[in-house]
Amino acid sequence: MAAGLEFSLLGPLEVRGDGRPLQLGAAKQRAVLALLLLSANEVVPADRLVDELWGERPPATASHSVQVYISQLRKVLAQGGNAGAEVIVSRAPGYLLRVLPEQFDLRRFERLAEEARAAHEAGDAASAGDLLRKALALWRGPALADLRYEQFAQTAAARLEEIRLAAVERRIEVDLLLGRHADLVAELEQLTTELPLRERLHGQLMLALYRSGRQAEALDAYRRVRRTLSEELGLDPSLALQQLERAILRQDPELQHEPREAQTEPPTAAAAGRSILLLELGDGALESLLVLAEPLARLPPRELILMALVEDADQLPRAAAQLHERRADLLQRGLTARAAAFTSTTPGADAARAVSEQEVDVLLVAGSDALLSDAGGSSELGVVLDRAACHVGVLLGRSPTAPGNGPVVVPFGGAEDDWAAVELGAWLARGHGAPLQLVGAAGEQGGSRRDASRLLASASLAVQRVAGIPAEPCLVESGMRPLLDAAEGAFVIVAGLSQRWRREGIGPMRLALAQQAAAPTLFVRGSLRPGGLAPQQTLTRYTWSLAAG
Repeated sequence: MAAGLEFSLLGPLEVRGDGRPLQLGAAKQRAVLALLLLSANEVVPADRLVDELWGERPPATASHSVQVYISQLRKVLAQGGNAGAEVIVSRAPGYLLRVLPEQFDLRRFERLAEEARAAHEAGDAASAGDLLRKALALWRGPALADLRYEQFAQTAAARLEEIRLAAVERRIEVDLLLGRHADLVAELEQLTTELPLRERLHGQLMLALYRSGRQAEALDAYRRVRRTLSEELGLDPSLALQQLERAILRQDPELQHEPREAQTEPPTAAAAGRSILLLELGDGALESLLVLAEPLARLPPRELILMALVEDADQLPRAAAQLHERRADLLQRGLTARAAAFTSTTPGADAARAVSEQEVDVLLVAGSDALLSDAGGSSELGVVLDRAACHVGVLLGRSPTAPGNGPVVVPFGGAEDDWAAVELGAWLARGHGAPLQLVGAAGEQGGSRRDASRLLASASLAVQRVAGIPAEPCLVESGMRPLLDAAEGAFVIVAGLSQRWRREGIGPMRLALAQQAAAPTLFVRGSLRPGGLAPQQTLTRYTWSLAAG
């Protein structure tokens, strides 16, 4: 392991050996190390390194260049008093960086944030605040700041910024609990100016102002965020903000600070502002997404945000009317929902922005053949897949109906987005009361290639731990027809995207699966921040709640 080394990416990428910084080389070589760090202790395929470094048009020498960068990085790490070949290990189909949690600033941040959560739930708010301050002190500036021109770093840095902001919001929540409202006002005013669409911060500002005896300013803060949300996204404030405004107007005694020794229950998901965003992009139908999403919004409670982005103003009135009609139906069924439609010349970027500003757990997109066949590169769906900081699911094929006895089927090969598909598939199965079936490859005749049963067993154990449901293994021969046969009668197929989606889009095999399967297919691109439907206690974690191994 990397004894004596310290790895840091919560700021410019840095490695220290025995306390002194190591010279990591040129930008591409540093980028290779950053990519290995972002998946520390997991194998990163060499093809993925090529894709992330050079995009759609890698040079003919790309694979050789990666090998050279790995060799040079091993030499650099050896200068820190380590055997570089033992820190960066060659393991098919790529490379693995071995690092202990205490040697990596991101893992230390995760540990401190998790300890803070536990202290908060145990009623020790003071310790929770101290731990969160220690966690936030690990940040030396914007994550991966020195690699900001690399496309992969822009996406990873945005997602890392999300977990930093989540920790900031939790620290402010603890400080409000401890009665430090007057000290928070200036900080919250700056944060809400920098992040005008982040509703939780506005709610915290309103509460801090009210508890400081500034009721009129608290109500003015609400009017400002309401106006901003309306102008930017066409949305009303969330139900939580609306309820807070009404409580301030009637001077509800419960808003006043009362020191609390213990908190018997953690904040609910709804109170934390968690949401599922359903997006119409192109000619996809939102109704098909609602069949999947409604049970997810009940387990645990989450807000549904319905959004349609249209090309010109003539389409706007009809799109808005349809969304609000759907919202009214959801409200009648006891769900919390908001809806917005607006014109956009950059719908992919606007959707990704809404994910960040509205604290979205998972984004579901109603797809079409045309949309998916052009999912890579700079297409609008490609922009969504590249920039959205949460899990993204793109639904293709016929509209799902009530599950009946049909299972949620997940083709599983152990790739990064396959794990994301298992997670989302597990929560769909649980929410709909449907069986979960994991499909893997059967071994070759004569036993020359091991079957996927051990891999499926690992996934099943993880699902049982987090979602509390079993997963049925199913081994099939290679090829499209055995997979289609295994998915016969399924409620929905949930499949991870290829790691080459930027270059290939959905890819011919996955597109053929969606077109030929009798069940609708949900393609999933995972995220580096907490799993989209992970339990509440994993909100501060960067890695996925059902991590392999």
